[in-house]
Amino acid sequence: MLRATMADMRKSVDFFQTNEVINIVNGRKKEEIGYFVPNYFKADFLKFLEGLKKKKRLKNAKRAAKAQMLDPIGDGAAGDGLNEFE
Repeated sequence: MLRATMADMRKSVDFFQTNEVINIVNGRKKEEIGYFVPNYFKADFLKFLEGLKKKKRLKNAKRAAKAQMLDPIGDGAAGDGLNEFE
């Protein structure tokens, strides 16, 4: 993985021709800003993002199901027991 600043990205035409993921940092503060993922990895990266999205949805669904099971309100009514699990 390459490491670069925003200034490096602005001044180099060849910068976007790479087949490596680039870690982008703030040149002054040395803080991480994000990543540049080239087209070479697009298909794999999209699969990875979709997997993260599914994992998050499953976690939320489990949390809602657990809250619903613990809800003391009777049949036909819905309570909000989600606050207990945050």
